[in-house]
Amino acid sequence: MRTDDLMTDDGPVTTAGVIAVGNLEARIEGQLSREKGGPLTVCECAELVDLIALRGHVLGCISDLERAAAFADELVDHAPSDARSFLARAKMRGVFHRFAPALADLDTAASLGGDRVELDAERAATYTALGRYDEALAIRRLAVERHADFSSRAAVAAVYGERGDTAEAERWFTAATVCYRGSSPFPLAMLDFQRGRMWMEHDDLRRARAWCDAAVRRLSGLRARARTPRRARRGSCGDRRGNHPPSALALASDDPDYATQLARILRDAGEAEEAKLWRGRAEARYDELLACHRDAFADHAAEFWLGIGGDPVRARQLARHNLSLRQTARARALVHRSSGLPPGMPATA
Repeated sequence: MRTDDLMTDDGPVTTAGVIAVGNLEARIEGQLSREKGGPLTVCECAELVDLIALRGHVLGCISDLERAAAFADELVDHAPSDARSFLARAKMRGVFHRFAPALADLDTAASLGGDRVELDAERAATYTALGRYDEALAIRRLAVERHADFSSRAAVAAVYGERGDTAEAERWFTAATVCYRGSSPFPLAMLDFQRGRMWMEHDDLRRARAWCDAAVRRLSGLRARARTPRRARRGSCGDRRGNHPPSALALASDDPDYATQLARILRDAGEAEEAKLWRGRAEARYDELLACHRDAFADHAAEFWLGIGGDPVRARQLARHNLSLRQTARARALVHRSSGLPPGMPATA
């Protein structure tokens, strides 16, 4: 793929998004059906956690992520001496930004003889989320030296992207894409979304849109994911001509980001009353999520109240809470924007 002129080709041929999701759902239902006939093995339970979480990420379905987390908690209760139980729970704790408990679970899994490669990969993912990039990169580079496949190269790209080294990240993003040998569209689509998000953070919205569009093409037939970078979406998901996500989609989704984006689009189109309705729906849902998962949604909620939510004081509080959890460039930037701090002034929680 080339990004110097913002051209992206289709890359490796993969299964169509709709078919891939159907296959994923069939695997999930198959596991759940087997569970009714008797207890699943620890390996099967851990796989079920991963499958449900994957569906949640792909479809932007928070209830799936909550369900996967609940399964992981139950797995630890049922198999407290198996490292795979703690690895499964660590993954889900990381999803909900419970980073300290996630690292504790990884330590427990290691003491129980867990697979070092898997544990190192999850530890590196947690370090990246915390902004501990040097530690994460050391683990990820070692993994590439051991086995330079798609996953290891994509993981290195993610760390460089989060750290802000776009040139090095681009090199690894391309290397990962070229060596992909699977048939599932999900890993490549997620990689393209990461790439788009990186460019969005660096205010290159043309590149951000190019890679987000590439991911959407990869998942053709599926609804656009809620986690698409917001500013990248502004050029492709809605405008004054009515080209915006249908209200039915925002109604069906349990992620308030859909309602948030629809409210913004309607406001910009001059539809003040309808925009107010969707803004209210988003606010109510964020209130629910913050009551249950404050750490995980502090940043998204801060973005909402900083924008169409119209409550800069609450946005600033949530942004600072998010920064207290992880010292990342993105978290610091959010505090700067919510606090009106001048460039160069340190952001504190």
